[in-house]
Amino acid sequence: MNVSFELQRYTEALEPGELDFLLKKESKERKMYYKIFSILMVMSFVLPFAGAWYQAFDGAPNAFSPVRYFGSVILMLFISSAATYGSYYINQRNLQLDIKERTKTIDTIRITRKLYVAVKKTYYFYIDSRIKLNIEVSANDFERLKEGDEVSIEYTTHSQQYLGYF
Repeated sequence: MNVSFELQRYTEALEPGELDFLLKKESKERKMYYKIFSILMVMSFVLPFAGAWYQAFDGAPNAFSPVRYFGSVILMLFISSAATYGSYYINQRNLQLDIKERTKTIDTIRITRKLYVAVKKTYYFYIDSRIKLNIEVSANDFERLKEGDEVSIEYTTHSQQYLGYF
């Protein structure tokens, strides 16, 4: 008799509340990227100008050179744009794929350790998942389950946003 000890992993459709959570998260993060990029654009113009004033006070000849100023602005705009786009693409792409595909992954994992934090009056399970190190659980589940028991966690398939456990 050949018995497999591998735990189960499968995907299923997102519930409406979970999809709403992802849509709000994506919108909030998109606004944050826009705000950061706006700040970087302003800084791309202000910093070379401030640098020119610093050079002028230091007595440098031709401190307000238009070629040097616009060259610095273009370089800083390129760096800011590339960094913002790269970060946006890496982080938001997976979230947008989750919204488009509307799937979540259910992963059955084992409890490796239980922890009660008296200061906060919260209960945690440390788990053997590659997605999460620990999960906060209810007092009832903390008392009912023991180390070595199996629990299922839900997370979005691509961005791996933790959604809950059961």
